[in-house]
Amino acid sequence: MQNKGLIKLFALLFGLVSIYQLSYTFITSKVEKEAEVFAASRISEAEEDYVSKREALEANYLDSIGSNPILGYTNYDEAKKKELNKGLDLKGGINVTLQISVKDILKGLANNTKNPVFNKALADADAASKNSDDTYIELFFEAFDNIKGETKLASPDIFANKGLSDEVNFQMSDDEVKPIIRRKIDESIVSAFEVLRERIDGFGVTQPNIQREGNSGRILVELPGARDIARAQDLLSSTAQLEFWETYKQSNPSFSTFLIQANEKLKEIVEVEQPEQVKEESELDSLLSDVSADSLDLASQVNPLYELLIPANPGTNAMFRAAIKDTATIGSYLRMPEIRRLLPADIQFTKFVWERPSSEEVEVIDLYALKSNREGTPRISGDVVSDARADFDQFSKPAVSMTMNTKGAKEWEKLTGDAYTNQTGIAIVLDNKVYTAPGVSSGPISGGRSEITGNFTVNETKDISNVLRAGKLPASAEIIQSEIVGPSLGQEAIDSGFMSFLIAMAIVLLWMVFYYGKAGAFADIALLLNILLIFGVLTSLNAVLTLPGIAGIVLTIGMSVDANVLIFERIKEELAKGKGKGQAVSDGFGNALSSILDANITTGLTALILFVFGSGPIKGFATTLLIGILTSLFTAIFITRLLVDWYISGKGRSLDFSTSITKGLFKNLNINFLIKRKIAYVVSGILVAIGLFSLFFGPGLQQGVDFVGGRSYTVRFEQQVNPSEIASELNTVFGSGTNVKTYGESNQIKITTPYKVDVEGIEVDVEIQDKLYTSLQKYLPDGISKEDFSVGSDGKSIGILQSVKVGPTIADDIKNNAFLAILGSLAVVFLYILLRFRRWQFSLGAVAAVFHDVLIVLGVFSILGKVMPFNMEIDQAFIAAILTVIGYSLNDTVVVFDRIREIIAERGWKGGENVNSAINSTLGRTLNTSLTTLVVLLAIFTFGGESLRGFMFAMIVGVIVGTYSSVFIATPIMYDALSKKISSGNK
Repeated sequence: MQNKGLIKLFALLFGLVSIYQLSYTFITSKVEKEAEVFAASRISEAEEDYVSKREALEANYLDSIGSNPILGYTNYDEAKKKELNKGLDLKGGINVTLQISVKDILKGLANNTKNPVFNKALADADAASKNSDDTYIELFFEAFDNIKGETKLASPDIFANKGLSDEVNFQMSDDEVKPIIRRKIDESIVSAFEVLRERIDGFGVTQPNIQREGNSGRILVELPGARDIARAQDLLSSTAQLEFWETYKQSNPSFSTFLIQANEKLKEIVEVEQPEQVKEESELDSLLSDVSADSLDLASQVNPLYELLIPANPGTNAMFRAAIKDTATIGSYLRMPEIRRLLPADIQFTKFVWERPSSEEVEVIDLYALKSNREGTPRISGDVVSDARADFDQFSKPAVSMTMNTKGAKEWEKLTGDAYTNQTGIAIVLDNKVYTAPGVSSGPISGGRSEITGNFTVNETKDISNVLRAGKLPASAEIIQSEIVGPSLGQEAIDSGFMSFLIAMAIVLLWMVFYYGKAGAFADIALLLNILLIFGVLTSLNAVLTLPGIAGIVLTIGMSVDANVLIFERIKEELAKGKGKGQAVSDGFGNALSSILDANITTGLTALILFVFGSGPIKGFATTLLIGILTSLFTAIFITRLLVDWYISGKGRSLDFSTSITKGLFKNLNINFLIKRKIAYVVSGILVAIGLFSLFFGPGLQQGVDFVGGRSYTVRFEQQVNPSEIASELNTVFGSGTNVKTYGESNQIKITTPYKVDVEGIEVDVEIQDKLYTSLQKYLPDGISKEDFSVGSDGKSIGILQSVKVGPTIADDIKNNAFLAILGSLAVVFLYILLRFRRWQFSLGAVAAVFHDVLIVLGVFSILGKVMPFNMEIDQAFIAAILTVIGYSLNDTVVVFDRIREIIAERGWKGGENVNSAINSTLGRTLNTSLTTLVVLLAIFTFGGESLRGFMFAMIVGVIVGTYSSVFIATPIMYDALSKKISSGNK
């Protein structure tokens, strides 16, 4: 081997850089452990809410020592930025895909036009988007073209308006307007991306991740380690529309007139049930009892509005009060056109807005009547705010201080002057909720300074000031996909992932020494260096380590042995020919190189396709697999060679590449595999037929929420529970289709429901969690609150540990990407083998074997899907497993084909005799590698955690079937596809 000195230098530098990169991770881990110990020593578990108190103390401790030098070259703050990123499934937190509403942007660009053609095109695009992969803007243009008639996009009441007058004029054709609108939409999505990035930067999590997904209007946000999930969801989805309105006075007689008329009208158009008698008196009951003897003597009647509304507290600027549970009903009444028409002329444009509840315990909130206009626009909007910061009011309570620009300051002075004169209040409204509505007691306020007060926490004032500084989103942002992992589940994933990692590594290291003796020890050194390099590269690339990523590394351990096995087996062949040690080693490495490259390139191609089409954790799996392939090639080809050359160069040293036990294994085999191919065809045909029958006429595959949409929750209880009993109860709450099954231990279940799968918004998530809490309360320990039960509750191992939500649109996209990934990998590999082996028969054999393997894995999942005690749903992880099986199967097949090509080139076909010889010569390598990989997979399956079991089971089946198919399917089909003239050896 040439340039040994250069390779040694490179390996040394590569290793040192990897150690340097990983040192930051060890430093942060050590310091954070010290912070945990410090907090635990100061706050005992007996204290109320000790978990959050400890976290706050830990944060203060880390802040205080953050800039202290460590080891002379870094500090904690710097190390934290450079540590190995842990993904959501290892650290807990939230991962969401936000859909920026292109429809909202279009309406804004068209100045909220009432044009019937424009609005009909929007409605048609809405309908089409449910069954199409095209972007919303293209669907809108298509819908508009279908119905436009004489109407143009450049009509004055569509896009040729005042706002777009610099770019669109009414003389333009539709084809001229479309690119302008596309650009404007792209600019709006970029703006939304920047707004979200600024908000996230102010949220306070380390290593956040935010990415645009092409031109789809989707933005992926990952916040590993985020503990307050509700806060994170609000921060991401709130549009931050800040508005300032003047309120009406409580004493305005027009509202009394309106209320009486509205109540009478509602008696005609709605049905109201008589309320049940309430036994226990709460704050709400007390308030209702105060107004039961109404001045209008309505107690004996059914009164839709009077039974729900409560007079507001005197001295406030609210108009009414109501129970939170009734706000949706009251709001629907007040929005009815026939009720709106009853508003007297002096208040006909009134905007009714509810107060923001100050806490979850509040039962009653205020309803404000705001002075509006025909267009429904506020007196001042949030775009005049130039700065906002968290502060404290005169009573030392958390508040938000705002500064306005020159224009805003003038409007603010006028608005406060009007409120002072009219003795009304100023309602500060954020995202259609009144945060505060103070009066003005000292005349107009100049300077443009104002303050938002209320029952805020410090975190809330930070978030409000953060979103106001960042600005409002240009359109609504709906969470169409989310995954939330509680911190306790993340820690369990780390423990189980590294347990499987250590066990698998120990097995492989021992096996190599057992099978190859001293040479196996050299391969082990190369393997350990390989693992160091993988982690070093992951850290330096700022990649994210996920649980599937750990599985990818563990799989790399098994597969990286493959290269060493190939090399050692070829060296043994050269030694058997009587060559000297140095020559045998040189020829063995050289002869094995072709097979090693072919096998790793085919596996790498499938990993690359997985990286392109996968998302989230699956991308992590593909990333580690790709890095592992590259580093294992380097360590196997160069590092192992350096160690072997160094050893054999010493005097009196012998290296046999085997032990006394394994010396004669797989030697002088002469099995006629081709003569048995018809039996293999029959066996495989029966297995594939059974699988296909099960897929199409039997149980079929269980599709996960990734593919059909819906929500799933992993819930843990203190005691064993009966999933059938819980399923029966939840089906009455959520309707049919809710699936409940044991997930891991008998006290843990996975609940999957399609309930309101088409409805977006955090409100639906909260509603479902409320219903789950109510339905499952009898199975939970006494005293566990709804907050403790919810996802992300700190330091707990009871309740919801993980939740996943996938909207139907994104589910279709995931399914399509999965389909494309499988077809793409097959096409790419077919072409590679065709180019590499120059015969289409080789490609046919390889692809036929892959189809065979995939169909058998699918059949096994269909037959055993409802029998196995672990999750066997078809989701993104399963697709990753299928693609990895494709890569592994091809790896085996290519090694066999490579040896066939080599032997045929030397000796010809000879009627299949040399094909059998090639298979026999690679059988030791095939079984050795498959056994090693299988043991590794079994280690992950056993110790790697519940979320990986289905994934690993697919891999185990795939490896067994892939090993079989490379010998009994791929090679025979390739041989049978050859013409008689070629295979007989006449050509």
